[in-house]
Amino acid sequence: MNYGELNKREKSILRYIIQQFILTASPVGSKNITKKYDIGISAATVRNIMADLEEYGYINHPHTSAGRIPTDKGYRFYVDSLKDIMHLGELEKGMINKELVKAELDTEELLDISSTLLSNITKQLACVSYPKIDTAIFNKMQIVRLSSTKILVVISINSGLVKTITLEIKSFIKDSQFTSVQRLLNERLNGLTFKEIRATFSERFKDIRKEQRPLIHLFVNSVDKIFKDITQTDKIVIKGAKNVFNQPEFGDPQKFQGIIELIEDKEIIIHVLEKSESIANDQVFISIGSENEFKELNEYSFISKEYKQDDIHGTLAVIGPKRMEYSKVIAIVDYVAKSLSQVLINQSTK
Repeated sequence: MNYGELNKREKSILRYIIQQFILTASPVGSKNITKKYDIGISAATVRNIMADLEEYGYINHPHTSAGRIPTDKGYRFYVDSLKDIMHLGELEKGMINKELVKAELDTEELLDISSTLLSNITKQLACVSYPKIDTAIFNKMQIVRLSSTKILVVISINSGLVKTITLEIKSFIKDSQFTSVQRLLNERLNGLTFKEIRATFSERFKDIRKEQRPLIHLFVNSVDKIFKDITQTDKIVIKGAKNVFNQPEFGDPQKFQGIIELIEDKEIIIHVLEKSESIANDQVFISIGSENEFKELNEYSFISKEYKQDDIHGTLAVIGPKRMEYSKVIAIVDYVAKSLSQVLINQSTK
């Protein structure tokens, strides 16, 4: 037999070992397999098969335990060849869709809800990256007076996303001035990208009327703030740390500290999200343990998928112990990504 080629019986035993380890987080022995599954062979035969699987590198023999645990290679074989294909039920789909629709047009709320949904359903750490909007097309703007010194600027872009920002005003501005400037901004900025607006804003508003100048001047001074892309430090929502802490693996203080550092160092997660987006080709991306580029992720599996609408796109992901329910998590990540994309498409047509 060539290294790594498994027969039907070996595949079955490997699948049972991984399924049991996912359920119990404890090394799996031959007696456990024969008691749990009706496989028609003795515990001694199972032990022999387990020895072969260990020799091939699919399972490990930790310390003095008589049981075995999967290796990264074992998990990879399981994910690629042995796991069941799971489809979400209508109840779960309905709950996901109901929650996403609640966000209406608020982008921040939409991504926050998506991350919370992923975390709550999978019981793992969930993250969602903000979409890059530098090339997004400006659609319209609304200016809302919050007080005598503050206004809320609400910007809609063609993809359906909405960006809001609060600005301070130093002089009294009449409601009629707000209406006039809002109309002017929408007329002259419509169809431009955020990048184009930042580069040409001052030039586009040189010929304005005297009563429009105070408010337009505020926009000139704030254009980089209003029409900027999401910054590197702000571009990800992470939820569900407590879910990971509840996993048996994190009784080890070193592993516990490791997940704390991972959550605090968002740059690593952002990098992996961007890399997965570049190579996944619209499919669910799965990276297991040592397959991850960063050592901080060597104890975890990373499952992600891109969401998108036209030229706007981002990525959502679940991070958890390698001992996760892959079939379930993959199905959830896939469905939430598709649902989020559909919400954005629906918003863009309103």
